[in-house]
Amino acid sequence: MKRAERLHALSEMLRRSGSRGCTAERLAEEFGVSVRTVKRDLTALENSGAPIWSRPGPGGGYGLVARGTLPPVSLTPVQAVALLAAVSAAPDAPYADLASAGVRKIMDVLDPRTRAKAEELAGRVWVDAPPPPRAIRSALEEAMAEQRVVRIRYISRDGDRTTRDVEPVMFASANGHWYLIGWCRLRSGMRWFLVSRIEHASVTRVACSGHGIDEVGVPPATARPVNGRSG
Repeated sequence: MKRAERLHALSEMLRRSGSRGCTAERLAEEFGVSVRTVKRDLTALENSGAPIWSRPGPGGGYGLVARGTLPPVSLTPVQAVALLAAVSAAPDAPYADLASAGVRKIMDVLDPRTRAKAEELAGRVWVDAPPPPRAIRSALEEAMAEQRVVRIRYISRDGDRTTRDVEPVMFASANGHWYLIGWCRLRSGMRWFLVSRIEHASVTRVACSGHGIDEVGVPPATARPVNGRSG
């Protein structure tokens, strides 16, 4: 059994065991591997995001939090490199750091042969895309995720600097640039802020008042949300 197949089977066995869980020895016997290998596989599953719990002592073992599961990870080397390339080429995209970490977790649970081929192919793909300042991105990402007002210092096209409190509504990529779209409390209207012109950003404790995506306007015909849904 390949490692990727074993990881999936392992997660399924943990899921079926429910609140009882399984000991490392029982799992090792089931898959014909050593206890050490099982514990290494459990660590790989946990690193990939599987909600694994462990209980020490007599009657203890390992299990999955209720409703927790890890779908099978079965990618070709080319598919794996496609993910790496897409994430690496867009370091200025929202949550790019988390996306990069997620792709690395996927790489970690691939079977060794596929991972080795993917790593070799990835060495043949280079990108030159320096990321924007981390502190600004972190503040914008946190404000969007938590739906809190973000205070920004913005440089206009003419070079004027203004400090604004913005209720973040969405991120948008257009013409090779990322924008923060939100309700500007200074102008009392929806505005598009070029992320590269934001000189400083800090998250406040003020909750957004509920402005929605429908207030942004009609998107271009070629625009689509990253979840792939059109509506």
